[in-house]
Amino acid sequence: MDHAALSVSAPDRPASDVSSAVGWVGLAALGLWVLFCRNWALVADGLGLGGPRMAMGGPYAAVAALVITSLAMMGWSLGVDNVHRRASTGIDWANPREWRAVAGITAVKLVGLWATWGLIGFAYCLFRFYWDGAYTFAIHLIAAAALPLVLLSVPYVWWLDRVLVEPKDGAWHFGGFVLGHDGADHGEILRHLRRWGVKGFFTAFMLSILPGGFAYVVGFDLSAIATRPVDLANFLISLLFMVDVQIGTVGYLLTLKPLDSHIRSANPHLDGWLAALICYPPFVLMGGGGVLDYHAGTAEWSEWLAAYPALLWIWGGVLVALTAVYAWATVAFGIRFSNLTYRGIITHGPYRLTRHPAYVSKNAFWWLSTMPFIATSGSSVDAIRNTCILALVSAIYYWRARTEERHLLAEDAKYRAYWAWAGQGAPVTRWIGRMLEGRKEASGGLRALRP
Repeated sequence: MDHAALSVSAPDRPASDVSSAVGWVGLAALGLWVLFCRNWALVADGLGLGGPRMAMGGPYAAVAALVITSLAMMGWSLGVDNVHRRASTGIDWANPREWRAVAGITAVKLVGLWATWGLIGFAYCLFRFYWDGAYTFAIHLIAAAALPLVLLSVPYVWWLDRVLVEPKDGAWHFGGFVLGHDGADHGEILRHLRRWGVKGFFTAFMLSILPGGFAYVVGFDLSAIATRPVDLANFLISLLFMVDVQIGTVGYLLTLKPLDSHIRSANPHLDGWLAALICYPPFVLMGGGGVLDYHAGTAEWSEWLAAYPALLWIWGGVLVALTAVYAWATVAFGIRFSNLTYRGIITHGPYRLTRHPAYVSKNAFWWLSTMPFIATSGSSVDAIRNTCILALVSAIYYWRARTEERHLLAEDAKYRAYWAWAGQGAPVTRWIGRMLEGRKEASGGLRALRP
């Protein structure tokens, strides 16, 4: 093969719709806040403040981290990247309408928006798992924010309608449907409900896991772990997961057109939703006792390698590196992270390596940390069973990836350009593609040999 000719004919990698700096600004703000919370005793002593001298690892400190991270990322997006000036926002700042001209549209849209929030609230009340365990804090937080959001939505929507090129969006169509008006587009209503379905489901989930990871990182005792590879690896992995959750939650909250981070479409394919939802509570199939629980009769990597100190350091380092790629994939989104949605394309960071860095790194992590091919029972049946089940889990993530690609390929020519580029320019994607092509050629050869 002429590799020079291949490099000339390969398509160019399109630019990301979000700058790489946004996520790093958020990460820096989050890091500073974590250091502040961990060292609160020193801060309080230095300022001569009263009160307790313990680290601030409570749930509201985690929420404060979310607010600080969001403000930092919003400030960069507006002040440096000027995202509010992009045509993709659907906003024309130069030609605002009169307040009275949009009052009727705003009123109908607010009805649609509040009715949507009412449906989400009804779902939270209807499904009792939202009132158990970690979800309890998330639901109380959302309930506390409900009235302020309703009040603030009036001036915000009215102000935004003045500058939107097309103010009659999905919320307006749904409001018209609720009010019994003619002309409501059912297709627009379904698209609107899908967007808010994603936001309602995943926002509650992300808020539920926010405090636990933050408290662990802030309160962790770092003394002497430098000589304990397992403890060090576990702490760094937890720290990286905390970063993923904090930045990811920002993405679910800041779905705003002036930030050009609005949900342009939610996945319209039922199998796409099915593939995603079975990976999250309450539908998750991979948890303890679930259909796809691959942990029965297994032990973690640290147990199998306990007698090999050098391997503990190497294996732990690999697991930390895989988790770092996973967190990096979320940070690369900036304020646009979200499952099941299209909010512009990301082509920088780990997305230069593969179209699905989070899925690749997450599944590699599971294989190396659980080591399902070795069973504590010594039974080959257990080892085969767990290996097959984890292979099914990986297959589900491959299925998720394909449904996401189908959605995005239909939505945006720019993503189609990225998809084409990744097939040749992203090394992991290129390698996987060559493996699949090799298997197809091999299976084709076998079929040709059959009588």
